[in-house]
Amino acid sequence: MMTVQNDADSSEVYEKARGLAWLLPFRSIVFLAVFLTGAYITGKETADIANWWSVLASAVNIVTVLLIIAAARKRKTTYFELVNIRRGQTGVKKTVLVSLGVAAVGMGCMYLAGLICYGSIMPEVSLDVIAPIQVWLAALNIIVLPATVPFAEDGLYLGCGVNGIRNRYAAVIVPAFFYALQHCFIPTFFDGRYMLYRFLSFLPLTVLMCRYYRRKRDPVPLMIGHSVLDLATAMLIFLTSAVPGQYDKWRDMM
Repeated sequence: MMTVQNDADSSEVYEKARGLAWLLPFRSIVFLAVFLTGAYITGKETADIANWWSVLASAVNIVTVLLIIAAARKRKTTYFELVNIRRGQTGVKKTVLVSLGVAAVGMGCMYLAGLICYGSIMPEVSLDVIAPIQVWLAALNIIVLPATVPFAEDGLYLGCGVNGIRNRYAAVIVPAFFYALQHCFIPTFFDGRYMLYRFLSFLPLTVLMCRYYRRKRDPVPLMIGHSVLDLATAMLIFLTSAVPGQYDKWRDMM
């Protein structure tokens, strides 16, 4: 009975998201374009504007969500139906356990990728994502970044990707690949080892998230865990922005 129900659910979400998998490269292309444009306008290298990644990410998140909403409307459905968010679908215990699992795996994968690529679980380049910006922007992004990133990224890669691909293997591998790939350009450094580090930092987690979602069709625990990770990052950016010298102090310790 459970298998019949799962098959019915899979067919239902597939019909809503069918043909949307072509959107999967969207964020990788946009982030690359944004950093190249920003570097051109400011006359700097992309590495010199890397500290603005979190603000740019929040802006791209909003655009991504609007894109998904528009795609859903064309199919006469809603964002929530496309991503399969249902009221009362997830229990508290399940939400807490899966969310903590996402956060733990996410951090663990970053440490492992650092060890593989740089010989250290906390290489100096890991500080690039918490470089200081203007304090008021860092404070604002404590709210905006974790509030928008799960709806943008999970909406795209799970809702449009996993749901939009019929083959059960491709429905995990393809979205997970693009999910991890986008992080190679957030921020954008034209350095092969750094890009590999960023890719490997996220690929195991994105595979697990896509596989879990493919089986359960319940994005809420994943989205909450994802939000927790970005909240922690946003708070660290605020700390380095609000406390003069803190970023340099941490960098000197590496």
